[in-house]
Amino acid sequence: MKSIEEKVEDYIKSHLNELKINYFTKTEFINDEIKNALEKAPSKSGGDGVNYPDIKLFLHTKDCRKIPVVIEIKGIKGRLAKFKDGFIENTTKDNNPNYKNIKEYALNGAIHYANAILDYTYSYNEVIAIGVNGYYEFKSDKKPKIEYAFYYLNRNNLSLPKKIGDFNDFTYLSNEYLDDFILKIDSINLSEAERIQAIENLENDTEQKLNSLNQFMHDDLLNITPNDRVALLVGMIMAAQGVENLISPLKVEDLKGEQTQNSNDGQVFLNKIKSFLECKKLPQEKIGLVINDLEKAFIYSKLYSVESYTNKDLISGQESPLKKIYIQVLDNILPLVKKLKTADIAGRLFNSITKWLEVPDNEKNDVVLTPRYVVDLMVALAKVDKDSYVWDYATGSGAFLISSMNAMIKDCEENIQNPKEKELKIAHIKAYQLLGIEKRTDIYLLGILNMILLDDGSANLLHKNSLEFEGKYEQGDRKGKDFPANVFLLNPPYSANGKGFIFVDKALRKMKNGKAVVIIQENAGSGNGLPYTKNILSHNTLLASIKMPNDLFAGKSNVQTAIYVFEVGVKHDEKKVVKFIDFSNDGYIRSARKKSRASVNLKNTDNAKERYQELKDVVLYGSKYLNYYKDFYIEDCINLEGKDWTYIQHKKIDIKPKLEDFKKSISEYLSWEISNILKNQSKDNLGKL
Repeated sequence: MKSIEEKVEDYIKSHLNELKINYFTKTEFINDEIKNALEKAPSKSGGDGVNYPDIKLFLHTKDCRKIPVVIEIKGIKGRLAKFKDGFIENTTKDNNPNYKNIKEYALNGAIHYANAILDYTYSYNEVIAIGVNGYYEFKSDKKPKIEYAFYYLNRNNLSLPKKIGDFNDFTYLSNEYLDDFILKIDSINLSEAERIQAIENLENDTEQKLNSLNQFMHDDLLNITPNDRVALLVGMIMAAQGVENLISPLKVEDLKGEQTQNSNDGQVFLNKIKSFLECKKLPQEKIGLVINDLEKAFIYSKLYSVESYTNKDLISGQESPLKKIYIQVLDNILPLVKKLKTADIAGRLFNSITKWLEVPDNEKNDVVLTPRYVVDLMVALAKVDKDSYVWDYATGSGAFLISSMNAMIKDCEENIQNPKEKELKIAHIKAYQLLGIEKRTDIYLLGILNMILLDDGSANLLHKNSLEFEGKYEQGDRKGKDFPANVFLLNPPYSANGKGFIFVDKALRKMKNGKAVVIIQENAGSGNGLPYTKNILSHNTLLASIKMPNDLFAGKSNVQTAIYVFEVGVKHDEKKVVKFIDFSNDGYIRSARKKSRASVNLKNTDNAKERYQELKDVVLYGSKYLNYYKDFYIEDCINLEGKDWTYIQHKKIDIKPKLEDFKKSISEYLSWEISNILKNQSKDNLGKL
């Protein structure tokens, strides 16, 4: 079938001219930044060639937005777009690019170009992708049939292509109708199903790319230690960020392989990172801590020198190992970071990174990061809202703080109508209402980067021992004042005193009221958490005890955990009824296959989302919401000794025999007798033969 692509392209250009819409042809450059992005991204055939959209243009809005539009044209019937299960099929089942579809279908190609702009530019967070296809329905037709597909991609929507509407020409892009068109794209949001699918794809892609980078740094390059790998990645993402109108991202060509103390590639990185942190308005003491922590990987490792290669075959001119690593980060990791940083899922980047960490005394389970769905559960149980002041004494990568911040901002969006008031409140939340403490350097760096990706440069994330913390702000204009915490969230190191309850006791003593939600080794509540569990009851009330799945930390720890929920500042009354829930079956099946995708290692096989919602409702609002857990729910009292907090200790075992049990036993006995008789008869008959 002969393509009429050129005729269609001529028609589209003529139409744009009629509408007085300026455009750029295939070989014209729209600007240097987009040109470089299209050159840097893989071509639509999957190679290193340059991407050439058939037509490019900008939409200039009244509020000074400059939205790139990329148009791809085909000329064969059936070549407008390729979908699968309602989604544009630009990836294979293994989540790799489907270059066949990208090359052959107009919309698929346009979306490929749009993603190149979003992934490899800094100035553009939104792109319109348009596929156009023309063909003759019948040989006798004098005019071809032209069909259009208009889609919108925005980083805030995880760059997932969304249909704008049905159009039969480009009239809506003209000045006369542009305002209506912009209103249309601004009203586009992801459905829950689309968001879930986009998150899964991002998680899988992130894990795959990070694993490749990890392998490169370990096997192919330098035998870099896991903790240095984390520091390098954190520092390089910071250097690659840039701050609009203040500091440009570090470019590959800035790494020149010089060997002097002040101009080597390691120092170039540190200078850029320091400038980035200063532009983010981090306090000088925090900047100093971060730079000191990064110096080991960027300077003392000597990775700025070509002599540090263990594999001499990789030496190329004056390219330092740092430069080689940075090229991979820019090509493979940064595009994902850009998508993650504007979403409520920034913490997912770190699920893979933390697998690199070398954890001393790992058998003590000191570093076990909480799965995000459990983090979100605990934040909900604490009823975090816009007025909460949340702290975490073992912050890790900041998951509890990030989930809390998302909940607080969501509450702002829903309950504050005035835009200026809303903006000020969100800024206040980020600056004053979150505080975390992390002792381990490598994990602390992850937390800092995590918060920065969410534009939270002034979060109170402290690098110190929680047991030495006095409960005060340690930076900014509130330095020295008490942090007025009313929410405490924690997954402590279980090797600490009281299985980690020492942290809970210390934090709760500094709180006047509020909620505390702690995930901890379950047997800490049956005596192993003493004397802290007993002390806690003297000024707090245990509201709920939730037995969690025993494989919750599959592949990392075999510890049986429980979530304990407290009302802070109210002494426990022995007459108070406590809710005990066996949540062992949460609807998920987990595995720990190292090379499997995230979606393989965690499968929703039994209404997991509904089960988690039921758990929240039961704990917060009562037993009338019971459905799945009717037979796994107990209301009972505890004593004040702090050692009867577990579900099994309150489960009533009925030892009185029932008629049904008797009938079953008799039936099983008779079956056994008959089976023996038949076996003996069979042996006798064989003997006679």
